[in-house]
Amino acid sequence: MGKEFYQCGWDLFVERDLLRLSSIAVDEDVSDIGDLTSLALIPDDGVGGVSVVVREDVVVAGLMAIPVMFRAIDEDLFWEAESKDEIYDGKFAVKGKRIGRVAGSVRAVLQAERLLLNLVGRLMGIATLTRKYVDAISGTAAKIYDTRKTTLGWRRLEKYAVRCGGGQNHRTGLFDAILIKDNHLAFGKEKTIYNPAEAVCKAKEYLKSRFGQETADTKIVEVEVDNLDQLSQVLQVKPDIVLLDNMSPEILRQAVMMRNNADVAIELEASGGVRLSTVKAVAATGVERISVGALTHSATSIDIGLDWTE
Repeated sequence: MGKEFYQCGWDLFVERDLLRLSSIAVDEDVSDIGDLTSLALIPDDGVGGVSVVVREDVVVAGLMAIPVMFRAIDEDLFWEAESKDEIYDGKFAVKGKRIGRVAGSVRAVLQAERLLLNLVGRLMGIATLTRKYVDAISGTAAKIYDTRKTTLGWRRLEKYAVRCGGGQNHRTGLFDAILIKDNHLAFGKEKTIYNPAEAVCKAKEYLKSRFGQETADTKIVEVEVDNLDQLSQVLQVKPDIVLLDNMSPEILRQAVMMRNNADVAIELEASGGVRLSTVKAVAATGVERISVGALTHSATSIDIGLDWTE
């Protein structure tokens, strides 16, 4: 295994993003007026509790987000994950399973309801879809990676959900690694005229000049190629990863053979239009990485409900 991108766990960066999003969510829901319905119908001193129940089979994700989000609503809201069956992020839960409970001011519970369902439903949808892709390539050497095709402001949260589903994180942002794509080269042709191999060399020179050789050696340099001729060229300059864009399984197998014959420590990433129905065939070609934008841009939110308890 070569260099790896930063893998999102539940950390201060994720919590910071969630607190920002929670503040926006509360403001768009109650503004400076409040929940008019609850203010009209629910007594100020009303207290109660609800069970959080999944309405379909899911991979759990986002439970650690709930108490953080509650800080923006009412710090006295109480959250407890279901402990009897050890429910936690990354755990599988069947339809109808209670995954936790919320208790506190009824007005606060009702204000939190939709925000909680939106947040956790989205994250569980990503984790559940990711697990399907991961299971589909079981038995191969490949790993499933996400992309930057994420919801604005949600990137770290969504990448955390991918990890809950058993997937891997590609770069978190443009700051995280060098990834030379076709649009970089298309502009370069007009100005500097370099091919993918030349671009890799230029990128390595930049990292060395900015960070020094020791730090530059820790940075990932990845380059996208469209055909096997370009692959042959970039194998000679040794990027860390080569992204094989929109190639058929037959071409991917040839690419793996070329890399193996070159005897270089370069990992190959298949990307472009990968679907659940085709990912197994892609993994069988011998590539180490498969990036799937659908994990985040096409995941469907999970149906979750809150049921009042005694």
